[in-house]
Amino acid sequence: MKILQINGLKTYFKTDHGLVKAVDGISFEIEKNKVFGLVGESGSGKTLTALSILKLIPEGGFIAGGSILFNGLDLIKSDDEVLRGFRGSKISIVFQDPSTTLNPVFTVGYQVAESILAHQDIGKAKARGLALEYLNKVHITDPRRIFYDYPHQLSGGTKQRIGIAMALVNSPELLILDEPTTALDVTIQAQILDLLDEIIEKERLSILFISHDFGIIARMCDEVGVMYKGKLVESGSKNNILNDPKEQYTISLLESVKALR
Repeated sequence: MKILQINGLKTYFKTDHGLVKAVDGISFEIEKNKVFGLVGESGSGKTLTALSILKLIPEGGFIAGGSILFNGLDLIKSDDEVLRGFRGSKISIVFQDPSTTLNPVFTVGYQVAESILAHQDIGKAKARGLALEYLNKVHITDPRRIFYDYPHQLSGGTKQRIGIAMALVNSPELLILDEPTTALDVTIQAQILDLLDEIIEKERLSILFISHDFGIIARMCDEVGVMYKGKLVESGSKNNILNDPKEQYTISLLESVKALR
């Protein structure tokens, strides 16, 4: 069963130098309970694809064509009220920089609980309990203390764990992970990837995993799409892409990973 179907998506930007085709007619599908990886260098259109799904396109950008079907509903044609109900509830996203995920003027617990209250019909006491439960699920040390901390008091790894907790707390059907380890040092990256492995195994979520690192994509994903200059140049099962790539760009990406070993 397909949870997400992107067909001919075009996301463009109007600039002083003309029209920039940042995402130019890409198509792919995500099966329920599967992990689809988008890989490519910076600027290839991976993050903009993710932002287009929830119509969170930066100023100057617009969707010029295509469809984005989530459980059969075309999100491009959906109004803002429908999308507000989906964001953080049916579809959640974890961004690459954990420092931008959290509001510096509110405590961690307040922010996680507010996310719950925005989407679930429960009282504040139950929301606080659920927030603590999810902070514990992402293996935060001493979650009761962290609950009352402010973001500036925390490490990047802890903030990313909180971002993951916030993305999971409303039991989304689709989780988007946008370079979730890029802003972290190597040791913390490994810990976050181990956590994501555990979450994928336990929760059986449908996931769009975005990364420029083919090694991470190979570890985490079932299906892979390779992006270059706004286009999807190759897609297929992880094994096919890794073992029998057809496009020279894909071959070059794979060779660069091997060269680092």
